[in-house]
Amino acid sequence: MPPSFRVFPRWEAARSYFGPGAHIALLPGAVGIHLFIRRLERTRNSTMTTLSSAATGLTPPEYGALVEQPVAALSVAFLAGTLVGTKAHTFHVPVLTSDVVLGPVAEGAEIDPSDATFDELAVTPVKFAGLSIVSRELIDDSSPSASEVVGRSIARQISESVDKALLNPQAGINPQGLADLDGISTVDAGATLTDLDPFQAALATSERNGGQLTSWITDADTALAMATLKEASTSNRSLLTADMTVDGRRQLLGRPIYVSPQCPAGKVYGVSGKDLLVIQREGTRLDVDYSAYFSSDRVGVRGSMRVAFAMPTPSAHVIVSIGDDEDPSS
Repeated sequence: MPPSFRVFPRWEAARSYFGPGAHIALLPGAVGIHLFIRRLERTRNSTMTTLSSAATGLTPPEYGALVEQPVAALSVAFLAGTLVGTKAHTFHVPVLTSDVVLGPVAEGAEIDPSDATFDELAVTPVKFAGLSIVSRELIDDSSPSASEVVGRSIARQISESVDKALLNPQAGINPQGLADLDGISTVDAGATLTDLDPFQAALATSERNGGQLTSWITDADTALAMATLKEASTSNRSLLTADMTVDGRRQLLGRPIYVSPQCPAGKVYGVSGKDLLVIQREGTRLDVDYSAYFSSDRVGVRGSMRVAFAMPTPSAHVIVSIGDDEDPSS
């Protein structure tokens, strides 16, 4: 008898053993009626519908981590910005529009009151999601579980979608990113990159506007052009330095360079990390559902994450444009 079946003398005993969620079938046997029970793996009273931990070795929070952790590691938005978690549908960021006015005051004299003024930036995280349909046999028999592999694949696609929204002009429901940001600072590096002067200018521009560039984001070809810049025509020493914290990563003027295939060619984004808030709504999910595709004996694997960006000081960020005669912010 297969291990997923048991025989019980009474209906009540079966219900007591398996609980009300079990599927019970009555089949005639040689001696009267026996109850054959087949348990369907399912998670009850959970925020996610997943395979049971006995079948996969993973609990629901760990399933969410299969999406959240790879996205945080792969997405340049998460690497360059400041992550802020929220449970709210809309996240409100206070924006200081004018400081308190103060000055020297004589001893014993009254201090004139002055109020800081604020505006507010409201940001609603947008859902990034993917769905894959896999055969039940593959889910049950594979090691590591196919649901884990699919979950990581969905995480990669989410990270690419998040970075695309950050670095490119977007329409529709996509969150506003750096490319769509009104008031972002720009530096024109000319037709070709010959030295690091445009990036020194970017640092000064950000500092002039209250920012502090903490990283650079660019495409692979532009990163190569930056890496091949030499100290002198007779030197083979690169102007870039190695990032001692991560193998293979380079630094420009002491700031790490993040390479993204989603970054437009010839663009280098100078990011002020404290002024780029990556708003992530809590509840990253990896849902595994046996029921939707029951008739074809397949399983749906769905991953989702809600993300948006808030940039309260647009001019703290800088776009360095290389070989582009158009507006660098375009």
